[in-house]
Amino acid sequence: ANLFLDIKRNSMPNILLIESTSTICSVAIADENSILSIRETTDNSHSAVLTQYILDTLDDAGLKPHDLNAVAVSKGPGSYTGLRIGVSAAKGLCYALEIPLIAVDTLKSLAFKAKDVYPNHVICPMIDARRMEVYTALFDVNANYLLNTEAKVVDEVFLNDMKKILDDNKVVFLGSGAEKSMSVIKHDNAVFDNKLNVSAALLAPLSCKMYEEKIFEDLAYFEPFYLKEYIAKKSSVKALNV
Repeated sequence: ANLFLDIKRNSMPNILLIESTSTICSVAIADENSILSIRETTDNSHSAVLTQYILDTLDDAGLKPHDLNAVAVSKGPGSYTGLRIGVSAAKGLCYALEIPLIAVDTLKSLAFKAKDVYPNHVICPMIDARRMEVYTALFDVNANYLLNTEAKVVDEVFLNDMKKILDDNKVVFLGSGAEKSMSVIKHDNAVFDNKLNVSAALLAPLSCKMYEEKIFEDLAYFEPFYLKEYIAKKSSVKALNV
């Protein structure tokens, strides 16, 4: 049984939002109507800044930790290390404050924003992975899934798959992986936006909806959506390769 199904909800819940799936480390606080405060950096320094950003956003919003009603974390797919850092912080706060954890699909949070910026477009958010690979999915004009999340290599095979959709629809490719697709996808119906990227602020609409519907995670068992298994690099120091 979920420990938080009978929580007493405030009319204006304060939700701490954590986005750590990429090189961007972003923390925000939202209520049902607006973003109260936000801090973010793009220099991949999650472990160094995340805790301070949490303290800063609380201070900016005039809140104390016990004023939070829930913590929402971007659950992936994305960077293995970034996801571990973000989810660990979110779980620790929820456990200490006895508040629920909300896990927001990273690609869906991008699609949910894109549907307002690019109405009447099929939405293809992309998170940069290694080399020419991206984590991606396909959403309709209302940000509902058309194709589930996959790791894709942006190549001629990907282009041929997308061409079937592009021939009949305007498609916006967005996020940190969109730039990779520009050199491969050449079509009049293709729009590219690598400026619209992941942010804690984008978690707000879905996390508030999930809070109202009491869609919470089990703190003991929740794991991020890695999509791919982590592969440790072989050390260049011989003594460590044992």
